[in-house]
Amino acid sequence: MVRISYPTQDFRIREKDDKEQIFDAFRKQWVRLTPEEWVRQNILQYLVQTRQYPASLIAIEKEIALGDLRKRFDILVYHRNTPWMVIECKEMSVPITESVLRQALHYNISLQTKYLVITNGVEVFVFSLKEGKAEMEEEFPGYPEMAE
Repeated sequence: MVRISYPTQDFRIREKDDKEQIFDAFRKQWVRLTPEEWVRQNILQYLVQTRQYPASLIAIEKEIALGDLRKRFDILVYHRNTPWMVIECKEMSVPITESVLRQALHYNISLQTKYLVITNGVEVFVFSLKEGKAEMEEEFPGYPEMAE
């Protein structure tokens, strides 16, 4: 498991139709504030503020085809127009289990990323994907351009 510290963030939150919403600065729209969305928004801030990932190269909740199925990934980070890291977010009360890892690996069949991250906001697991194998990492990877 990788330990991360989330940056302090002043999220814009409002109530509409008796439901809480949070402003997603990446999608530039208000979205329903679910427990999973709270994790997603915090991990996005970690990527951009702490790890200095380029916000313009991050996609959120886009649809992908998995055979005849249509699924949505939570977060996808690109590097040089190629999917580089996929992040699957779960709400804090959902334990990170092997089935969550399998779900993320299933998404990666079509994405073919180098890294896969699964998190419930408290637990963060990072895997590098090499030659069809997922290898657990001890640190969150820096964005490639930052390391060059």
